[in-house]
Amino acid sequence: MSGAGGWRCAAPDPAPQSPEGLDRSAGVDPLDLPDPLRAADSVAVETLLRAYVRETGTDVPGSGSLLYLALPCSALTLRVRVLYRSVTGWHRFGSVRVVTSGKGGSLPADVGLVAAALVRESTLGRGAPPYLGADAVGRIVNSAVRTGAHLVRRRGETPGTRGVTPFLDAEQALLLGHPFHPAPKSREGASDSELDAYSPELRGSFPLHWFAVHPDVLVGESADGRTPAELLRPLTDGLGLSVPDGMTVVPAHPWQARDVLARPAVRPLVDAGLLRPLGPAGPHWYPTSSVRTVHRPDAGVMLKLSLGMRITNSRRNNLRGEMRLGVRAARLLAAGPAGRLRAEHPEFGILRDSGWVSAGVDGDAETGLETAVRDNPFRGGAGDGLCVAGLVAERTGPGDGSPPAHRALLSEAVARTARAHGVSTAEASARWLAAYLDVLAVPLIRLRAWYGIALEPHHQNTLVALGADGLPRAGWYRDSQGYYVAASHAADTERLLPGAADGLDLVFDDAFVDERVAYYLGINNLLGLVGAFGALGLADEGDLLRVLRARLERLRAAEPGAKALLDLLLDAPVLRCKGNYLTCVDGLDELVGDVESQSVYVDLTNPLAEAQR
Repeated sequence: MSGAGGWRCAAPDPAPQSPEGLDRSAGVDPLDLPDPLRAADSVAVETLLRAYVRETGTDVPGSGSLLYLALPCSALTLRVRVLYRSVTGWHRFGSVRVVTSGKGGSLPADVGLVAAALVRESTLGRGAPPYLGADAVGRIVNSAVRTGAHLVRRRGETPGTRGVTPFLDAEQALLLGHPFHPAPKSREGASDSELDAYSPELRGSFPLHWFAVHPDVLVGESADGRTPAELLRPLTDGLGLSVPDGMTVVPAHPWQARDVLARPAVRPLVDAGLLRPLGPAGPHWYPTSSVRTVHRPDAGVMLKLSLGMRITNSRRNNLRGEMRLGVRAARLLAAGPAGRLRAEHPEFGILRDSGWVSAGVDGDAETGLETAVRDNPFRGGAGDGLCVAGLVAERTGPGDGSPPAHRALLSEAVARTARAHGVSTAEASARWLAAYLDVLAVPLIRLRAWYGIALEPHHQNTLVALGADGLPRAGWYRDSQGYYVAASHAADTERLLPGAADGLDLVFDDAFVDERVAYYLGINNLLGLVGAFGALGLADEGDLLRVLRARLERLRAAEPGAKALLDLLLDAPVLRCKGNYLTCVDGLDELVGDVESQSVYVDLTNPLAEAQR
């Protein structure tokens, strides 16, 4: 019996492979399987397994070994070849099979079966009714389908096709999504034709939809005192819209423009003539990796639009509390921290969400038309910032079973570094990591040390510019969702900006702040980068962990204000890690509720502490 793509029952497991510089005798990397839908299925299963073993504490055997997952809640055992075992968790897996006998018999498994079995283990196995996992299974399968669409489209492009600017090319590089999320590309509530325009992976673009808003219901603020109308004027001049006298126009994502008209907070405004849909107008904007934030190379700002479509675990509606936090943070940084950072680290910057606009009454009740206005220094050219998530994102082969010339943008950059400096790939990787720490990690840690200000610098929120030699030469942080002030610095913050924390969730216990920085900067960003180097076959993870540890130890000695954070990151045997898989299984929306309880967190063995032994 055989299926599409030549699967055969009871076939032997494939031999192990090396990620980059693939041993051609060992077979095809799952990312490069000729059938794009089978490749997408393999990728979806691999990412799901990677998240599952991390969050359940499952021990993964060495590269080339077989991993057996006994799932008693489904009376199944899964078997999978470990293609690459990662010290930091970025494992590579082969095809998954269901064990059918003790004599080696097995059947092939697809993402639907694996998702159903693992999620059942994580519901029924934790004392919850198994039907509660159906939504998570649906999102995992939806993500696999979307990934297949991305692979089909990209494989159909002319070789060498890139985004219109380096910034957009990196934003459009995340074909497979978050390496530790079970449903990284799930998008619900939009048709395929809509997703063609709205998806960065498909290089989509679209004109904004515009609403005319009466002054009585126009709300917003800015860090420099501009009114909502003044904030948007550079974008609204010349749109050619017929705007009623005395009204101002505000933008919306086209999907959101349709959806909000049925919302209870919006319908009365339309009926009263205070809010009028005007339709699409103006030039096309490009969605960035977050889908909801849009960019134009010729615009002075980016726009973070509300988008109620559920993407991964959350509906991406902008909350007014977050919008206010962005403006308050911009004012706080301008009161001193930004100047000191600029003096000490001129190569580092923070993209401000320095204003927001919406329609509705002033207060906390969102209408779905909330839009944040973000700095845009990226206009095309060698100085563009490249999203780190896009740099490490794995690429698929052309569809004939062969690998791409470079598995990721990071691989391409490291190859440039090796050529420019006449060193090995491993040495180039170590130099790349060291430069990255200097332009991005060190300024972020010093901001916490000097002012108690902490951010959420995961890979999607951080960007670097590369020099001609491929090394990082500048870094940026973006997004207003993640700002924290450590309680020990609350009084200093109040002196810098009186009323900084009024009415906002901004000040938190020091231990909580450091725990979150250890996750976002430590686990997600730095250890994730080390894992990417390893999984891409560029360097030994142990060597890079020693580079990372040595740099952070020097920083700990130089910055007493960062000691508690760096003690945690360097010496704690375990670190708290966000569990994207369990958050998905439990049906949590990460944008709803208290900061402390929006997601599931699990304990993770700390590779940096292990590196000193």
